[in-house]
Amino acid sequence: MAINDVLYGMYKWRLRRQLAGKPRPRHVGLVMDGNRRWARGQGHANPSVGHRYGAMHVENALGWCENAGVQHVTVFVCSTENLVKRGNEEVLYLMKLIEEVVTTRLTEPGGRWQVHVAGLIDLLPDTTARALKDAVEATKDIATGNHVTLAIGYGGRQELVEAVRSLLESEARAGNDLDSLADTLEADDITKHLYTAGQPDPDLIIRTSGEQRMSNFLLWQSAYSELYFCDPYWPAFREIDFLRALRSYAARQRRRGA
Repeated sequence: MAINDVLYGMYKWRLRRQLAGKPRPRHVGLVMDGNRRWARGQGHANPSVGHRYGAMHVENALGWCENAGVQHVTVFVCSTENLVKRGNEEVLYLMKLIEEVVTTRLTEPGGRWQVHVAGLIDLLPDTTARALKDAVEATKDIATGNHVTLAIGYGGRQELVEAVRSLLESEARAGNDLDSLADTLEADDITKHLYTAGQPDPDLIIRTSGEQRMSNFLLWQSAYSELYFCDPYWPAFREIDFLRALRSYAARQRRRGA
């Protein structure tokens, strides 16, 4: 065994000891940034190679989360902006990759994560939308308590627009007066119509690649989330990087807006 492997294992053990008995996030959001830059840095002419490494890396991250007792994970796979601004060839490659991951990784027998989807699925190719819907159906009876939400074709502002639209349509169908709704409207009324309805808000959001911004991710749900930014590109994000994020979270005093 190489000396680097020994040192890595020792450091990982040390981090786990530091986390013993400390508060853990119930729900972690992952912004998997830096796939294309990682590919270029590795000398790959095609940046989409980074998407493949990044997509396959999600399975590792879910394992780390489960080992740490994190039962809710939301993964920012691609935004609505990605679908519009990236080249058609890259987007199609990413969609095929998503189909592969959800059909061969997340829905295989013995899976431990119930799959959910957040985003405008109708914007996706039919085969991708079908693969995602099939994954949701295939994992709906998993009783481990582990939930992974794939944010695909997702935008936080668009989610709020869709939630308000859904709320208004629901009230109109029920024959309720919209003026009365305006007088009584509360945050929970909107929360019930979000893509993530029924799930806890993220306690911790981790973004890789050194960028320090939210990029339209879970804008409503992250109102009181702790944020953690780290330098490694997503394909190079290691378990010790994840444990460092948990250590940072455990050391913070959560104020929830106070």
